[in-house]
Parts: sequence; structure tokens; C-alpha cells
Amino acid sequence: MNVEVSRSGPEELGGESEIPVMRVLALLDASRHSLAALAAAVDLAVTRHAELVALYVEDQDLLGSAGFPFAREIGAASGRVRRLSRTDLEAGMARQARRVTEALDAAVAGRELRHQLRVSRGRVVSEALSLAGPGDLLVLGKAGLSGHWGVRLGSTSRALILEAPCTVIIWDERLSLARGPLRTLDGPGAGGEFPPVPEALTRLFDGREVLQASDARQLEQQLARVDNGALLLHRPQLARLADQDADLLARLPIPVIVVP
Repeated sequence: MNVEVSRSGPEELGGESEIPVMRVLALLDASRHSLAALAAAVDLAVTRHAELVALYVEDQDLLGSAGFPFAREIGAASGRVRRLSRTDLEAGMARQARRVTEALDAAVAGRELRHQLRVSRGRVVSEALSLAGPGDLLVLGKAGLSGHWGVRLGSTSRALILEAPCTVIIWDERLSLARGPLRTLDGPGAGGEFPPVPEALTRLFDGREVLQASDARQLEQQLARVDNGALLLHRPQLARLADQDADLLARLPIPVIVVP
């Protein structure tokens, strides 16, 4: 199933006289982290005069798991164990879709912004990857519905930052886009020289700052008291840091930008 809901702002934003710009994509699941990412995505889209595309995926793997006779769910608040029901799951997804729609409407209210909501059913990572293109900017929450007890990088976010063909920004509800330097790590990764950072990103920040951290621990220490700007990692750097500390990105106190 694939449903696309499109809403547009003033026509002049999409006029042929405008230089084509990237889209800003926001993957939503109605969790607090994804809704914080939506607010950030709206600000980025407005700043760049780009189209905002919000994507909500009804997870077919979750629905399929209801067919197993041993499948159970545990209430987040009550702790009660009950049989996992496909009917209940579909009803819950419908409620989430309504919340996502309401959140998008609220986030863009009063903003001159071309935007659309895409609702599909499939595997979350596959659906997001099929939508993203090299020129897009994908904004993700650090944790999804599984992130209520502390901040950990969700499995979906982890897969997308490693596989997406475009730039990815990792967000959570504690962060804001406060102007400051765009921080990078010194030296290229295993692939040799890094490509230049997209101008659309550098113009969001006040200058550049090169960090000399040699490993994940040093990087976390250097950023411990930072409250503005962002950290930019090229994917080879991210892979190296993730091997050293799988949860590093979840603990960093500023937005993290990952570029291919």
C-alpha cells in the first residue's frame, strides 16, 4: 500500500526561475524523537527554500510478526503481557498516521513551505532508501518508539546513516539548531581524500572547526561541554568510530551530520 498526500505553499517557491535545491526528508513514527526531527527538518527546509517530504512507513515486518502463535507484547506502562494482534497493530498504525499528519500540519502552519506526506507499507529502511536521492538531506530522530528508556541510536537510524545515498542529520528532542561552528575531524578516512562539504550545510553554521580527536573517547571528551553548531562525519570516519563505540552518536550533545 502506498498513499501520497501532497500540500504546497505559494507557487513562487517552485518557480522555474529558482535554482533547484535538495529536498529535506523526515522519517516519522510519531515518537518524540522523530517529531523533534520534524521540527528541525521544517526549519532546514525553510532556510534552504527546499521541499519538505515527510515519510511514515507502516512496518510490514511488525505486522508479519503477529502471525506467530508465540508473539506477545508488553505494555510500556502496565507491564502486562498480551497476545500480539494484527488487528490491534493496524489500528495502532492508523493512530500513528493520524498523529504524524497532525504533527506535520502543526509544524508547517504559517510557513511558506512546499511539503508533502508520504504514507507507505513495507520495510522501513527499504522504503526510506527508495525515496532518498543523492541530493537530498535526510533528518532522523536518534531513537524511535524503542527509545523511551534513555537515548540509544535506533536500529533504523543506524542502518540509514550507513546506507543512505545522501547526507543524514541525526537529531533528538534535547537538541536545537544553535548557530556555531561546523566541526569536522582532521584527516581523511580509509578511502583517501574527502569530497567537499555541501555548501547548503556550511551556510547554516558559523565557520569551521577541525577537531584532533584520534578515537571515539577523545571525540566525546572534546564535545562534552559543546552546546552549539554540529559535528560532521564522513561515512568512513563514522564506520571507524562505530567500531570503537556503537553508541557514541547517541551520547553526543550536538546534532551529527553524516555525509557519504
